[in-house]
Amino acid sequence: MKRRLAFSLTVAMGALLGFAADAKTLRWSSPTDITTLDPYAHTESFTTSMLHHVFDPLVRRGRNLEIEPALAVSWKTVKPDTWRFELRRNVKFHNGDPFTADDVVASINRNLDPGARARSNIATVTGAQKVDDYTVDITTKGPYPLLLNDLAGVYIMDKKWMEANDSLKPGNIATGVTTAASTTAIGTGPFKIESYKPDAGTVFVVNPNWWDKPQHNLDRIEFKPIKSDATRVAALLSGELDLIAPAPLQDLQRIGSSSGFKVIEEPSLRLIMLSLSFRPELKAMPGQKNPALDLKVRQAMWHAIDFEAIKKRVMRDKSRNTGTLVAPPVPGYSKDNDQTFGYDPEKAKKLLAEAGYPSGFKTKLNCPNDRYINDEQICVAIASMWTKVGIQTELQTESRATYFPRQDRGEFDVSMVGWATLPPMDGFSVLASLLTEQKEGYGGSNSGAYSNPKIEELTRKAAVELDEEKRRAMLVEALKVARDTVAYIPIHQQPVAWAVRDGVEVPQFPDEYVRLWFANVK
Repeated sequence: MKRRLAFSLTVAMGALLGFAADAKTLRWSSPTDITTLDPYAHTESFTTSMLHHVFDPLVRRGRNLEIEPALAVSWKTVKPDTWRFELRRNVKFHNGDPFTADDVVASINRNLDPGARARSNIATVTGAQKVDDYTVDITTKGPYPLLLNDLAGVYIMDKKWMEANDSLKPGNIATGVTTAASTTAIGTGPFKIESYKPDAGTVFVVNPNWWDKPQHNLDRIEFKPIKSDATRVAALLSGELDLIAPAPLQDLQRIGSSSGFKVIEEPSLRLIMLSLSFRPELKAMPGQKNPALDLKVRQAMWHAIDFEAIKKRVMRDKSRNTGTLVAPPVPGYSKDNDQTFGYDPEKAKKLLAEAGYPSGFKTKLNCPNDRYINDEQICVAIASMWTKVGIQTELQTESRATYFPRQDRGEFDVSMVGWATLPPMDGFSVLASLLTEQKEGYGGSNSGAYSNPKIEELTRKAAVELDEEKRRAMLVEALKVARDTVAYIPIHQQPVAWAVRDGVEVPQFPDEYVRLWFANVK
């Protein structure tokens, strides 16, 4: 009976996943899927990591996350606000088109378009100019020390293809704008996309003409999004998958103790937090003043959350509670800022009463249920904790496919955000994207409309400060203002756990990117 059940499960999984057996095929799964193939239509890091297999940037992160040459072989500053990049020669796009300076200029300009969702990733860039076929100048608003960090997340597209397919203007998942680039990806990267079926799976095949020397032995990558933790783990243990990333925290011990499998764990740079609405009204209280505009209310909301209980019961003691918006390895981190308010429901009630809400108020809490580790369970716990102090919380969870566009449009009272300071891996990312107003290329992910003059000032000063000690001090100061004003409510630093079968070697990275051009399978 047990053998028949196991065989039936294996057959069923094979039919579900549709994977072919091949020694050089890596089969893997995640609870999330690729949002779009347009690299400038989103800012979601899972999609960015997947598209990195297809597209190359000018510079990239190496095995140790150091900046190294990619489509640019060298660079220098020729003016305080101008960087000159010498480009790699004899590179071809997947369709055979040659890579030149025209592609870089078109790609930068496309990302600078006001309609690009990823516009804030290069907030300080003002333009790109062709010097010759293999030389490009990129200009910034002033001296900017993090340009290379930012460019590591800007993938270069084929201008000729974009022109032929009416895609010189970017798509945007928040506004619903799509182009041919939303479903077709032509890059210069280590893999090509053979097929892309949203919610069903994506197949990558090796690019034999990649300009770099491969460090992998893969011919093919077969990716299948599987939302259910139980189904994903069963597929791994039955032999239908080689890798699952992330692996569910509740199953790590079982997977690790199963013969032929291992768990890989490393702290993540990603912090999970709650974004609060600073708009005049809440969706839950139309026609009334937004209670969260009062600092005491925001402090009460922070004090009402038992982060230690979430850590132990929801996160299996794998997360790290935090009081700030960047992880310890990230420039801008300060231990002094990394102090939680402390769980104190009685103080929360007192603060609510002092703010004029002795009986509490109503709010809506929106969260994804397939993006961050145990995201829905975290929000269920927070909703219950808030309700206990009088904050009547209406919880709504949904797939990231609909959640993030709604969040971008500012439709939520309170919502969950995960931030790994990408692409620059620097605290400036938090300032430029989450803490500044949506203007001048800044504030691209500030969906709650938070605004603070001091942070606006510090962000613009830090953008052009070349003295690293002074620049970091500005980041620390701005993040202190964010904490003191409860701009967001930080929850924890998310863990990273993957599971693989024996014979699969793939390095894990704290930015949570799955870089399969470093993978080898037996």
